[in-house]
Amino acid sequence: MKKITIIVVLLASFISAFSQNTNSERQLIEEVIQLYFDGWATGDTTKVGKAMHHSCRLKNYRDGKFVEYSRSQYLALFKPHPSPKNLTTRIVSLDITNNMGSAKVELNMERILFTDYFNLMKTAEGWMIADKISTATPHRVIDINTIKPAKEIIMQGLNRPWSIAFLSDDSALVSEKDGDLVRINLFNKEKTKIKNFPSDMAGEQTGFGDNTGKFDVVIDPDFKRNKFVYVAYAAKKDTLRTTKIIRAILQNDSLLHVKTLFIAEPYTREHFHFGGGMVFGKDGKLYFTIGERLFTEKDQPEIPIAQNLEDKRGKIYRINPDGTIPNDNPDFGSRAPKGLYAVGIRAAQGLALDTSNGKIWFTEHGTHQGDEINILKPKANYGWPMKTTGKYRYAEFAPNLIPGNVYTDPVWSWLQTVAPSGLHFYSGTEFGAWNNNLIVGGLSRGSLWRMVIEGERIKRAEELFTDDRVRIRKIAQSPAGKLYILTDEVDGKLIRVRNDAF
Repeated sequence: MKKITIIVVLLASFISAFSQNTNSERQLIEEVIQLYFDGWATGDTTKVGKAMHHSCRLKNYRDGKFVEYSRSQYLALFKPHPSPKNLTTRIVSLDITNNMGSAKVELNMERILFTDYFNLMKTAEGWMIADKISTATPHRVIDINTIKPAKEIIMQGLNRPWSIAFLSDDSALVSEKDGDLVRINLFNKEKTKIKNFPSDMAGEQTGFGDNTGKFDVVIDPDFKRNKFVYVAYAAKKDTLRTTKIIRAILQNDSLLHVKTLFIAEPYTREHFHFGGGMVFGKDGKLYFTIGERLFTEKDQPEIPIAQNLEDKRGKIYRINPDGTIPNDNPDFGSRAPKGLYAVGIRAAQGLALDTSNGKIWFTEHGTHQGDEINILKPKANYGWPMKTTGKYRYAEFAPNLIPGNVYTDPVWSWLQTVAPSGLHFYSGTEFGAWNNNLIVGGLSRGSLWRMVIEGERIKRAEELFTDDRVRIRKIAQSPAGKLYILTDEVDGKLIRVRNDAF
């Protein structure tokens, strides 16, 4: 009996130790496969060879013939060349048992899709590809102007999801406004809570219109190396609340070394319009929005919050990833909040980078109508509440003129209430005719808009899925270019927008 007990204890310890190392082993395998991808893309036999064990055999069956190569025969087929145009690579699935593993990967080129199946093993030299079988599938030739958008529910059971940050094509972080920060696996539909979230999270809600919760989550541009993630959320101090921006290291589904980058003081009793949108610019700086926090203009002080250069609320900020302030930020004076970049904001949530030119666009909630799309510019004043394209909630509100102020007009405003949230510049092949179009989601009446951009002007707007409306919080693309939306529901969904013409 004693022997059996010892064996059970040892086995439990082994299983526990292995489960703790699964994430790190997965990362090591991903690094080996990435090495293979990099070498395959450019014909670099050093990289491909380093990823493969010396005994590796490569096999396929094509045109009625079985073909097999040794490692040296396979490497002899490679010649140095530029990386193919529009090449994308991804790990479709990965399974690990002890020191053995298997992976399905895809190498997607302009005209053909290669699908490889790897068996992997961990030796004294580390993880290596032990053998490979592969197949190739030519892409169907389709007119890029043929667009038939359709929805496909990929995952549900998310608690009012606010934001998504893809770690790979099948793994992502999702911030649930009314729930947790979670990691989701799109392949097996698992949802894992990220531990060690800050304890000052203001989770309780007081009733209708309460915007308290978790907001945007983004990963560092250099995430593969530094594992930094950034989260905006409603923080509490006693019964008061405000918006807080943090940075942490993501390790084994836990946040480590949490660092506060910004607190939108003062903490107040209001539970509206926290802002909380974030994006990294092409310059590597972190941009984020802070709402003015008021529900009605009746509560505005003599100098309105969003116009007061000494008040942190109602503004957009630009900081370095570590929270320090860039030297080339605009100067608003010595008493202005550190990192201040633009003012006159009511309730901006969505920020999107146009990678073709580095410009950042953002959405802005009005009151009665007055919903807008703006282009972010340094030291710009977007006018709230001095001017609006809609109406005030408090009809008698008449702000006093502020001498010397110059206001920046929106590039777009709606005649109806849309409550615009997330937005995204599309880039990809599935919806080829949509390249560099701005896709915008709305909470009111569940709208999804496609905006055709010409310079700094929205030339045309098309509303999609008018017969299938749902509140839309976020628009995002996976590393492989798939287009997704997050729905703002208690049973929130991750939905892929698919082109049925394909």
